[in-house]
Amino acid sequence: MSFYRTHTCNEISLEDVGKKVKIAGFVQTIRDFGGLVFLDIRDMYGITQVVTSAREADVDFASHIPIESSVCVEGTVRKRALETINEKIKTGLVEIAIEKIEILGRRTKNLPFEVNSNQEVREDLRLQYRFLDLRNDKLKNNIILRAQIIQFLRNQMIEQGFLEVQTPILTSSSPEGARDYLVPSRIHPGKFYALPQAPQQFKQLLMVSGIDKYFQIAPCFRDEDARADRTPGEFYQLDMEMSYATQDDVFAAIEPVVYNTFTRFSDKKVAKYPFPRIPYKEALLKYGTDKPDLRNPLFIIDLSEFFNKCTFKPFINKTVRAIKVKGQMSKGFHEKMLEFAMSLGMVGLGYLEVQDDLSFKGPIDKFIPDDLKKELLGLADLEKDDTIFFIADSEKKACDLAGQIRTELGKRLNLIDDTVFQFCWITDFPMYELDEHGRIAFNHNPFSMPQGGLEALNTMNPLDILAYQYDIVCNGIELSSGAVRNHDTEIMVKAFELAGYSKEHIEEKFPALFNAFQYGAPPHAGIAPGVDRMIMLITGSETIREVIAFPMNSKAQDLMMGAPGNVTKEQLKEVHIKTID
Repeated sequence: MSFYRTHTCNEISLEDVGKKVKIAGFVQTIRDFGGLVFLDIRDMYGITQVVTSAREADVDFASHIPIESSVCVEGTVRKRALETINEKIKTGLVEIAIEKIEILGRRTKNLPFEVNSNQEVREDLRLQYRFLDLRNDKLKNNIILRAQIIQFLRNQMIEQGFLEVQTPILTSSSPEGARDYLVPSRIHPGKFYALPQAPQQFKQLLMVSGIDKYFQIAPCFRDEDARADRTPGEFYQLDMEMSYATQDDVFAAIEPVVYNTFTRFSDKKVAKYPFPRIPYKEALLKYGTDKPDLRNPLFIIDLSEFFNKCTFKPFINKTVRAIKVKGQMSKGFHEKMLEFAMSLGMVGLGYLEVQDDLSFKGPIDKFIPDDLKKELLGLADLEKDDTIFFIADSEKKACDLAGQIRTELGKRLNLIDDTVFQFCWITDFPMYELDEHGRIAFNHNPFSMPQGGLEALNTMNPLDILAYQYDIVCNGIELSSGAVRNHDTEIMVKAFELAGYSKEHIEEKFPALFNAFQYGAPPHAGIAPGVDRMIMLITGSETIREVIAFPMNSKAQDLMMGAPGNVTKEQLKEVHIKTID
């Protein structure tokens, strides 16, 4: 028996009737009926109703306890009166007749908001008082679920033979795609540590060291802007790496982990693995994005060559993408879609409707020669009552705009099934792309193994080389990137050379990795699904901050702790830093 309680607030049942018990928790509600006072006591596990005797002193004391104060209640369990039974809670058949009630922690300040209520509360206020916000059942349950999911992920990885290894938090700064958080060194004046953007280099070094299959629930730190599915500062991922592994080996290891996790912790249907594999170029063409939402049945087709044979000047010598939708649509629907298209920066949104006789009706009908209309019906697989929308621009813009139009059509036409999780792999990413200056640059992870190896790097157009790089996507949200790693220094040097970097650059920026690969590195591959994003999807939360206990706000501020904050001149002096006023 604990000093403060014999039971938690969800454990009292009919079996305890007549027994003396103690519970402890927060006072959620007080109902004063004059001669009696009823209190709901809440802890992490549930709620129990307690009731005073009719003694005036008991009634007066209980009725004046501030809501959300922490109390200890001792008394005898009894059945509730029939008319007071509450079937919504586990302890709804019983109550505790109070014999002693003690305030353990009195609330002395006014509450900034009602803790357990459905009222809307500004997010900045909730984050400032996160310790109160976490008392709310919805948020509390998200954090409990987070703990269960992380334990489940860990157990699945261990069952597959992966070894959990913790990697350093203080490390060196390296160019890995985002800004580093820098930590000044007191012992080494003018030098800095960095918080790891990911354990990428360390996990590859573990492969070189002979750790065959590694994982950890890894904290990652990136100084980047927030968005709904990304929190600034810190996030967590299920980081894993495998030696002597191919892309298929990674897929086989991670697919059951993801599938089992979503199946266990969500009531939604989860599409079974193996997950569809969609090459990057196909994804851009068919869905307008490399993060496709496969719940949306609409897809995009390319009609550029067709419209070069027509007389509609805005489409000639442009990339033209089209989306077919089944079913008639009102003029009002077309106008709203036009408004949406113009909000994206488009000058218009062409469309055609297929009539009963398979003729067309729409703004651009007159620009399509009669002898080509039958060809269009076949190219787009059009039938009567179908509507087809057209997007024309440069190749990159047409792709992006068509993807956004596809998504909006899916939403407005209620085509997206919210009861299912659909996963897919995006594979075969380009190794290189042209940057804004027209120079060859890495498209994705520079340490991915190029398909075709050294021969491809020596003989192919760099823009045609593909990488063993892959993403896993769920319902239009990227959960993770991964790759087969480039473990061969000769291939690495050539790969960086094509992007304009010298061998000396690799040795300077990635000294440990480049050095280690010269000591018999095994081929290896890995991936790192985002834990926060998985939990966000499973809980149906609108933002990632709803599944993190103490998140920063969208401006990378911790409003509760006051971070980032000022430090003293003495502290700055110790680490050899001067600030510019």
